[in-house]
Amino acid sequence: MLRFMTAGETHGKQLTVIVDGVPAGLKISAPEINADLARRQQGYGRGERMKIEKDRVEIVSGVRLGETIGSPIALVIKNLDWENWGTLMGADHAKLSDKYLQLRPRPGHADLAGVLKYNRKDIRDILERSSARETAARVAAGAICKKLLGEFDIHIYSYVTSIGGVMADIPALPAQKLAALAEKSALRTPDYHAEKKMIETINNAQRDGDTLGGTFTVTADGVPVGLGSHAQWDRKIDASIARQLMSIQAIKGVEFGLGFGFASRAGSAAHDEIFYSSKDGYSRATNNAGGIEGGMTNGQPVVVSCVMKPIPSLRRPLRSVNIRTRKPAIAEAVRSDVCAVPAAAIVGEAAVAFEVADACTQKFGGDSMHEMMNNFKAYGAQVRNYRP
Repeated sequence: MLRFMTAGETHGKQLTVIVDGVPAGLKISAPEINADLARRQQGYGRGERMKIEKDRVEIVSGVRLGETIGSPIALVIKNLDWENWGTLMGADHAKLSDKYLQLRPRPGHADLAGVLKYNRKDIRDILERSSARETAARVAAGAICKKLLGEFDIHIYSYVTSIGGVMADIPALPAQKLAALAEKSALRTPDYHAEKKMIETINNAQRDGDTLGGTFTVTADGVPVGLGSHAQWDRKIDASIARQLMSIQAIKGVEFGLGFGFASRAGSAAHDEIFYSSKDGYSRATNNAGGIEGGMTNGQPVVVSCVMKPIPSLRRPLRSVNIRTRKPAIAEAVRSDVCAVPAAAIVGEAAVAFEVADACTQKFGGDSMHEMMNNFKAYGAQVRNYRP
């Protein structure tokens, strides 16, 4: 099975991620990972931090001469902004004056719950790790998973479907074509008419010192039937993907396929009818299930959508309480994005890529890419020839 763990604070020296369980023999390079890191930093409505950071990954271990060797892969992403924060964020003991302490928690953020849980006197001890800066490490891990999936012709795509209440009109195109259109958009949406309205909405929010959320969709194309399992709750692949996506900062809702739309449909109009032909095998005319039934992939594209709430760091902050005096106060005004939905979609790609790649390694096993590919091909033949 695949595992990954991240470490690092938003203004610390670096972000670190360790990815364990990648088979030996996968060709991977830093530029391939950097391409996704750059995509995460793009998008209209991003904050000043993106002008400072130019994320580049350093592969520290687990890769030799351009190939994975079966040992844990360690990646490092330096924080360029560390130069401005070394005094406040250093590991060595230092006494800071009270003027550097953050004492006014932001509504909607981890600030208050974190200082209460960990018994800290400075909110910075919480906000530094809870910041979405951590997602750069996840995107790096996801890039490795995408490369692994690509060997099996499985590809991950995403696009933005709404921002600040402005809904995109998504054309009925394959996910690959939708993603290609999205890559040309400053807001990663395939609807250029909606993009103009979204940009106007973002500009208005920026002028008002406010922030905006939205929705995005991630599709895993080429996923074989049978990843995940119906047998135990913790082996259902939709549950695993949902958990991974819900762990992304500011994500407040996840749905597969038709999702909440199932509530208003009768069963006869909700489920995807099954067909068979000697040429195509089993197929569906629709994909309301989002490619997953009974906790298992059913051979259709896995389609999952997420809701991102507005970022809780506002230039015009909300009311709060000073945790030292317990008197009313205005929340801290912290530098942030106005809208980060396009970036969240890239993080969503990484989350889905990891879970699908993990399910593949569990299903097809193998310590090397050669062994895993042989198992994958044998299973494919079994499915194609299935007849009880």
